[in-house]
Amino acid sequence: MKPTTAAKPLRADAERNKLKIIDCARELLARKGLEITLDDVAARAGVGVGTVYRRFANKQELIDGILEQRLVDVLSRAEVAAEADDPWAAMVDFFEFLCRHMAADRGLGHVVLGCDDGLDRIAAVRSKLEPTIDTLIKRAQKAGKLRPDVQPGDLFTLVRMIVAGAEVADEVDEDNWRRYFALVIDSLAAVPDRSVPLPGRALTPDEILRVKSRLHGRAS
Repeated sequence: MKPTTAAKPLRADAERNKLKIIDCARELLARKGLEITLDDVAARAGVGVGTVYRRFANKQELIDGILEQRLVDVLSRAEVAAEADDPWAAMVDFFEFLCRHMAADRGLGHVVLGCDDGLDRIAAVRSKLEPTIDTLIKRAQKAGKLRPDVQPGDLFTLVRMIVAGAEVADEVDEDNWRRYFALVIDSLAAVPDRSVPLPGRALTPDEILRVKSRLHGRAS
């Protein structure tokens, strides 16, 4: 009988290259989202494209491995919130956690809000995340704190709005999204509490012009 051969461990330099590729891909995903290519990753890591392809068959394989753990962290936070004593505070805390991390990591935002094509490990985590978020919403409604007409699908749109706003204004004020997060929470509450002023500030006309110019540059 032919003996089974175990996979050979990577040489030290090959292992270093693999870790460098993963670190650079993680950084690029956070900054640019899923639009990155393996060529981008290779250039950032200072290795040949062939080196990247020897470690990862395609972009989906690389992304699946990197962002799976990020999504697992989100799921863990949601599961803790679903067991909290104060359903409303727990839902708001999770919502804030989600927006904060997605504003800082565009790759995470894309896998939370996007599709799972070619991302099997991420799809498996999302299949657990979505019903947990439903539970958060229903508990807050049962407690009388969340508007009864809010649907779980509303969270998708609201988070996307806040993250899109963060992407637009991040060069002016990277924490600007918190202002609009507060406005969204106020609109979701069954009985809004407006005793606390909105955080941050609105963009000035000059800042809005800068943002518009940057967006126009992207589109052209």
